[in-house]
Amino acid sequence: MIPYKKAIPHIITLLNLLCGSLSVVSALKGNAEAAGIFILFASVFDFFDGFAARLLHCKSEFGKQLDSLSDVVSFGLAPAVIMFQLMSFSDNIPYVQVYNVNPLIYVAFLIVLFSALRLARFNIDERQTDSFIGLPTPANALFIASLPLILWVYSASNTEVAIWSRQIISNYYVLAALTFVLSYLLISELPLMSLKFKTYALKENYGRYLFLLISAVLFIIFHIVALPFIIIIYIFLSIIINLTPLKK
Repeated sequence: MIPYKKAIPHIITLLNLLCGSLSVVSALKGNAEAAGIFILFASVFDFFDGFAARLLHCKSEFGKQLDSLSDVVSFGLAPAVIMFQLMSFSDNIPYVQVYNVNPLIYVAFLIVLFSALRLARFNIDERQTDSFIGLPTPANALFIASLPLILWVYSASNTEVAIWSRQIISNYYVLAALTFVLSYLLISELPLMSLKFKTYALKENYGRYLFLLISAVLFIIFHIVALPFIIIIYIFLSIIINLTPLKK
């Protein structure tokens, strides 16, 4: 029997898994907006399970493995199915038929394959205690989850930004390119900062504070539309910080 205190982080992790499962179901039913929202909730639970484990001093190997298994669904399979749906309804998908199926849309499932590779490597990579090597799966999933949400936000708008956004997100070649780039970033050797604070000193966390400040401003101004740009800023800011003498 798992003690009550130790069960709390596991319950939060299972809520992450539940949200990921609901995201998959929503996407398969054609409700990509709801699928994106469930990934947002999954990312919140993913943050708080680790926070709860550290707060309650009950980190364990079991919790680590459960977290990775949940993340494969929430941040691997769920965004892959969202991308699959976006590709299925894209405007310019090439016409290729193999047994009445267009294999080009199944490129989307590279996301779950490379997410699984990323998570497996993370579990055994001792270099990733204070930072990340490669794009974290939650960041990748949030980027993809934002795409149908942006379409939903701009669905009734005819501004230039709305039209441009719909054209970009509905373009098969853009979606395929994103799939390949994001899949590569998941398993790349790119050093990226972690948002875990060991102390709150400015000198040791200037990159984290700067990123959080920029993210907050963008989110206040642009709401959910800011999300993919926040992920891009996270990647480039991490690269810049790792190239400076003040790197931590």
